[in-house]
Amino acid sequence: MTDMRFVLNASCDSSDPPTIAQREVLERALAKLVLAGARAGVSTDDMIGLLESGMSVKELLEYVLTLAADVQ
Repeated sequence: MTDMRFVLNASCDSSDPPTIAQREVLERALAKLVLAGARAGVSTDDMIGLLESGMSVKELLEYVLTLAADVQ
C-alpha cells in the first residue's frame, strides 16, 4: 500500500525526471493495478480509456479495487 500512496501523491508536474527508485515503485504499483484489473475483468485498454476520458488515477484505483473486491 505504501507504493500506491507514493504514486497517488507523486506530482506529474515536475520537470525533473523520476529517480530510479521512483520508477521502480511506479512500475510495481502499475503491475499491481493491472493484476487487480485483470482479476476484476478490467483490461489494460479499458483502464487507459477511463484515464483518457478524464478519470483520475485515484478514481481508477478505487474503481478497480471495488470491482476486484466484489469478484472475490
